Amino acid sequence: MAENVGKRLESLDVLRGLDIFILVCFQPVLFWLLSHSCFGDGAAAEFFKTQLTHCKWEGFHFWDLIMPLFLFMSGASIPFSLGKYDTSAASYIRILRRVFLLFVFGMVVQGGLLTFNPDRFKFYSNTLQSIAVGYLITALVFLNFKTKGRIFSGILIFAVGWALMTFGGDFTPDGNFAEKVDKLLMGHFRDGVSMKNGQWVVSPNYHYTWIVSSLNFGITVMLGAFSGCIMRGEDKVANAKRLLLFSAALIAGGLLLGMQTPIIKKIWSSSMTLYSGGICVAAMAVFYYSIDCCGRFKWLLWLKIYGMNSIFAYMVSSVVNFRSIPQSLLYGLEERLVFCGIDYYPFLMNCCQYFVIFALLLYMYKHRIYLKV
Repeated sequence: MAENVGKRLESLDVLRGLDIFILVCFQPVLFWLLSHSCFGDGAAAEFFKTQLTHCKWEGFHFWDLIMPLFLFMSGASIPFSLGKYDTSAASYIRILRRVFLLFVFGMVVQGGLLTFNPDRFKFYSNTLQSIAVGYLITALVFLNFKTKGRIFSGILIFAVGWALMTFGGDFTPDGNFAEKVDKLLMGHFRDGVSMKNGQWVVSPNYHYTWIVSSLNFGITVMLGAFSGCIMRGEDKVANAKRLLLFSAALIAGGLLLGMQTPIIKKIWSSSMTLYSGGICVAAMAVFYYSIDCCGRFKWLLWLKIYGMNSIFAYMVSSVVNFRSIPQSLLYGLEERLVFCGIDYYPFLMNCCQYFVIFALLLYMYKHRIYLKV
């Protein structure tokens, strides 16, 4: 069967762009409206507000899909980008360079790169760093094995992660094996730990884990890579059908495994990995069929502005505060944007912040300036 090697998929850029747009703009704006305006009354508003926040522990909300989709998208491009790589030293250097840069960018976003205060330094606690580790695992597997070896490697990594979590502890916030490992190996260098009265104190609200969870970060990225392999086939309609079957199997597997291993995003449990991965594959199938197969959803192509500079968009929205620009241009409106007892000036500043980011991304898109690692 012939393959579309090296061809860029519009659906991949659009879906990645949608994920970043929801993260940096849509969720903050909608959540503010639901919390501070007349739209915030009623059961429907409470439902949407719940879906726009992370699940406290067991369960799955819409907002819990954003990070898995980000990892999944990074994997979906691997079959296209690694197609020209071989097992030479140069290929491994490129992979390690990408991993290193993503890890450093994650430290920039987390605010721990330039701190010289050990009390504030955090080592591994960011989405970009989870992508780095997941990419490393997946790239090494896909570079060194063919299809059967890749599948076997994925099953083996998944089984190891499941066994460690199942037999190494329970699935409570403090008793799970991943939490124990993070406490032991990262100590006060993990996020959620601060110095109080001369003692290191772990925040009672921080239960995210990273080291053992890295195994399933790799699986999430690998699921994206397997989906990318499917999309390289010549028959696009058949590819879309295979993606839907793949997604159904993953979702069913996640729900079934959830009877033994709860779906918990904060520790990236095995059932959550399958369940969220299945939803990601389903979304990819819909976008792939609609855009690359049928040429529909053209009105969504503006999301490529976000998707083709996704890492830059994520970083700049997290690190840079552009509100000084609208505050200077709209000086004097602070007291004129109060309606029904609600101050809409902060909302306007937030919208202007996202508009400035979009304008910057649009300029980069038009001039073909991309942050690549």
